[in-house]
Amino acid sequence: MSFISSGKHKRNLMRSTSLLACMLGSISTATMAQDDASSDEGVEEVVVTGTRIRNANLTQASPVAVVDSDTIDLRQVNVAEEFLREIPGFVPSISAQVNNGNGGSTFVNPRGLGANRNIVLLNGTRVVPAGLAGITNIDVIPVALIERTEVLTGGAGSTYGADAITGVINFITKQDFEGLDFRVSDQITEEGDGNTFRVDLTTGANFDDGRGNAVLSIGYTDRDAVTQGARDFGAFNINTSTGNPGGSSTTVPSVIVVPGTTGGTLQISEDGNSLVPFDRPFNFNPFNLFQLPLEQFRIYGSANYKVNDSVEVFSEALYVQSTNETRIAPSGTFRNVLTTPLSNPFLNGGIRNQICGLDTDANTAGVQPLFSQAACDAAAVATDPNDPNFQTVDLDFGRRFVEFGTRNNERTTRLFQIKAGARGDLVSNLTWQVEAAYGESTIDSQQSGNGILSRLQQSVLSTSADACLDPSNGCVPINLFGPVGSLTPDVQQFLDVGNSNGTSTALASIVGFIGGDLDFGLPSSELPISFSVGTEFRDYSASTSSDLLSQTPGEVLGNGAANPDSSGSYDVYELFAEAVVPIVEGVAGAEELTLQLGGRLSDYSSTGDEYTYKIGGTWTPVSGVQFRGNYQRVTRAPNIGELFAPQVTGLDNFGVDPCSGSAPQNNANLEAICLAQGAPATSIGAIIVDPAGQVNVTNGGNPNLEAEDADTYTIGVIWQPETVPGLSVTVDYYNISITNAITNPTASDILASCFGNGFASGNLDISGASANSAACTSIRRNPATGNLFGSTATTAGLPQVLTNQGRLETDGIDVAVNYSFDAGFGTISNSFNGNWTNSSTFNANENDPNSLNRECVGFFSINCNFSGSIQPEFTFTNRTTLTVDELDVSLLWRWIDAVEAEPLELDSFLGANGNVAPVDDFRDDFTRIGGEHYFDLTVRYNLTENLNLTAAVLNLFDNDPEVVGSNAGTTAFNTGNVFPSTYDPLGRRYSVTLQFSF
Repeated sequence: MSFISSGKHKRNLMRSTSLLACMLGSISTATMAQDDASSDEGVEEVVVTGTRIRNANLTQASPVAVVDSDTIDLRQVNVAEEFLREIPGFVPSISAQVNNGNGGSTFVNPRGLGANRNIVLLNGTRVVPAGLAGITNIDVIPVALIERTEVLTGGAGSTYGADAITGVINFITKQDFEGLDFRVSDQITEEGDGNTFRVDLTTGANFDDGRGNAVLSIGYTDRDAVTQGARDFGAFNINTSTGNPGGSSTTVPSVIVVPGTTGGTLQISEDGNSLVPFDRPFNFNPFNLFQLPLEQFRIYGSANYKVNDSVEVFSEALYVQSTNETRIAPSGTFRNVLTTPLSNPFLNGGIRNQICGLDTDANTAGVQPLFSQAACDAAAVATDPNDPNFQTVDLDFGRRFVEFGTRNNERTTRLFQIKAGARGDLVSNLTWQVEAAYGESTIDSQQSGNGILSRLQQSVLSTSADACLDPSNGCVPINLFGPVGSLTPDVQQFLDVGNSNGTSTALASIVGFIGGDLDFGLPSSELPISFSVGTEFRDYSASTSSDLLSQTPGEVLGNGAANPDSSGSYDVYELFAEAVVPIVEGVAGAEELTLQLGGRLSDYSSTGDEYTYKIGGTWTPVSGVQFRGNYQRVTRAPNIGELFAPQVTGLDNFGVDPCSGSAPQNNANLEAICLAQGAPATSIGAIIVDPAGQVNVTNGGNPNLEAEDADTYTIGVIWQPETVPGLSVTVDYYNISITNAITNPTASDILASCFGNGFASGNLDISGASANSAACTSIRRNPATGNLFGSTATTAGLPQVLTNQGRLETDGIDVAVNYSFDAGFGTISNSFNGNWTNSSTFNANENDPNSLNRECVGFFSINCNFSGSIQPEFTFTNRTTLTVDELDVSLLWRWIDAVEAEPLELDSFLGANGNVAPVDDFRDDFTRIGGEHYFDLTVRYNLTENLNLTAAVLNLFDNDPEVVGSNAGTTAFNTGNVFPSTYDPLGRRYSVTLQFSF
C-alpha cells in the first residue's frame, strides 16, 4: 500500500523521499525510481519503521505504507483517523461517527482484528494509551505537524514488543523545521451543519550555527455536531425485519408489564384510559449523532542539539486537551420494576381496574385476578400505608423521559507526554541511542439527563400529587401514566442530579540500543552484517474512578453498565536484537539477496516470559524486480482491562431469543430451560426480544489470562521497470493467525452453547439441551418478565467471560500501483492502492463444538463486532493529480465493495416447536449494501511564494449511505439505520485551507 504525493510542495523533498521509498519497498510518489542510496551525498542512515537498524542500503522485508503531509493536505483531514481508516485493509474503529459506544477517544484497526492489537508511535516512541485496554487515542496526534505516517501492517513484535500483531502506525513529525507555517481551515456540509474549524501555527529555528533546532506547534480545532434527525435516512428508526417504524419499548406513553400475571407487554392507550398491546415503539433516532462535537487545544515542541560530532541530545513534549460529547435519546425507566401504590394519584380508574383483573395463573380455568375488584376499589382510596386496605403492585415500566432532553456525556481528555534522550557514534560504524519517555492521560466524564433509580422509586411511592410518601431530599411525585409533558421541571430537578467518572493511565518507558555494521560479512558478500541490540523497560498503570451513583448497578437510569472503581498495572523488561545479513550481491540471478533476523525476550510481571522472533529477506533477481518475505512469531500480553476490569452487567446486541414468543408453550424441554434461567412461569409465552436489539451481558477482566500467540506471514514483489520510468508496482500477500486469542463469546455463541449449534445456524433442535447444564443456567433472565433485558441490577443476562480460547485468522493481498509522467503541459501522477481480504474468521472458543468459526469478510453482523465494523472483500483508493505550474488538481476515488448480512444472522427460528425450518429475519432489501464509490476533488494553488490556497469538495456526488434498518449489526456501528463509520452520513462537504509559510 502507498499513497501518492503530488504538486509543487513535494519537489524539494524528492531525493530524500525517494531514498525512503526504496528502503520501505512501498513507493510514496509515483515519480520515484529505486536509486542506489550511495548516489545521494550526505545520506548516512535513515530510520525505518519496523526495524531499529539504520542502513541506507536496507529494503524492508515487510510492506510499509507511507502517507505523507502532502497527501494529508489534499485529503483535508482534521484528525488522523480520517485518513487512516481509508487505507485499504483497515477497518473503521471508534471514531467521530460512533455515538452510543464512544468513550471519548478515537482508535485505528488494521486488518480488522481489533484496535488493541496494534501499536501507535510518535517518532518511534509509544504514545500513552487512553484507557484500561491500552489503546492509543489517535485524536491527540498533531496533524499539522506530521511529515509522514508510516504504517507497517503485519507483525512487528520483535522490534516494538507486544501488541504489534497487526502492525505499527508511526507518526513522524517535521524535524529540523525552520521558519513559520500558519494555516487555517474551515469545512462545512452542504446542509449547513457539521462545521469544523481548525487553526495551526508551527514555528522552528536553528541555533548555535546549525548545531541545534527547536520546533513549536500550537493548534485549535472546533467541530460541530450533526444529529441523525438532520438527515432524511436517519430521522426515523426503521425495523430491519419488517421495514416498519422501529425503536424502543421504553417509550411514551408508558409500556407496562405486570410481573406475576399473563398480561404480557402492554402500553397506555392514546386516550390514557386503558392498557392495550404494545404497538408504538419510541423513535430514538433524531436525538442521536452522526458526528460528535469536538473542541481541542494542542501544543507540541521538540528540540535537538549536537553537543559534539559524536553526541546529540533530543527532546519532545506533547500536551492535548480535547472535549467531545455523546448525545443519545432521552433517558427513562428502562423496564425497571417499581413498587407502585394502587392509590397513586396519577393512576386512573380504568388502568387500575385492568391491572387488578390480570390473570395470575395461565394453567387454570378461568381468571385468577391479581386483586379482587373489592380489594382494588378499597386500595384506590387508601393513601396511608398503615391503612389495611393500602396496596402496592410491582409494575415493570418503560417510560421515556422526553421532557428531560437528551442524555449527554461530556468527556474531557488531558494528555501529556515528554521524551528525552541522546544518540551518537561509538566508533565510525557503530551508533548508540538511549531515550526515556513518560506520559499520562486522563478522561473526565460528566453525565446529565439520566435520572436516578432510587429517587424514581421514591417519586412513584406517592399517594398525593403534591408529596411523596417519603418527602425527604425534596422528593417530587412523578406521573408515569400521562402523555408527553406530564413530567414537570421539578421532577427533572429531583431525578437528574448528574454523575461523573474518570479514567487515568500512565506509561513510562526506557529504551537503549547500539547498532551498526560489523567488520565482517559472509564470504559470499562484500557487504558487512548490520545489527542492533538493546533493552527496553515499560511500566503501565491505569485506573477508573467514579461517584457512588455510577458505581451502583442500575442506579443511573439509561446508563447501561455500572462503573465500579478499578485499577491495575504491570511492567515488562525486554532484550531485543536484529540482524541484516547480506548473502550475495551483483551476481547473475541475484543482484541482491539479504536475510533479516530479529528476536525479543520479554519478562512480563503479569504473564511471565514471552518470546517473539522474525525471519525475512529480500531477493532482487534482476534490476527492477525485488521479492520480499517475512515470518514473525508475535505474542500479545493481556492488557490491564483484560486482566483487572471488574465484572459488570451492561448491554450488547442480539436479535433472537429461543424463549420468546409461543415456542416454550409447545416444547416442555424449552420451557424447562427458560424457567431454569430465571424466567417466571407467568412469563412463558410473553417473553419478547428487545425492540432496540439489545441484551444484557455480564463481563469483565480475568486475572488468569495468558498471552496470545500470533503467526504472521507476508510475501510480495516490487516491480519498477527501467523501461517505464515513474512506474512502480507492489503486490503483497499477508496471513495472520492468532491462537490463544483473548476474546469473549458473542451473544449467539452463548445461546448456542446452551441450546445447541442449530440455534446459530437457523435450525433449532434443542433435543441435546438440558435445563441442568451450566451453559444454560449461567444465562440469567429478568426475574419479573423473563426477558434478557431490563435493569442491570437484577438481570445479569448473558455471561461474556474472557478466555484464551479464541482464534482469529485473516489473509489477503495488498496492491499498490504508482505512475507519474510528464504530459508536456504538466505532470500527471496516479496512485492506486487496493486490498483483497480473502478471509477473516472468528471463533470465540475453539474447544466448544457449538462455537462457530464465523466468516466476517463481506458481511455485516452483530456476531462480527470483534472487528469493529464492516470489512469488505475489496477496497481501493485511487488518486490522480494534474500539476501545471503553481496549480494542482487532484481527484481521489474510493471504492468499497458490496457487503451482505451474515448468513448465520439472517437465519433465525420462529416456530411452535423445537425443530423448525429457518426463516428470513431481515427484510429482503436490507440484506445487502451495494458497492459504493466516493469522489473527492481538491484544487490547490500557490497564490504567492508564501501563500497557498487549498479548496476541496468531499463526497463530490453527495452519496447517501444505504439504509438497512436499525437492527442490523451492533449499536456502535449501525446507528441511524446505516453504518456511518463505513459510509459517509454527512453528504457533500466543502473545505478551504489557507496556508502562509516562509
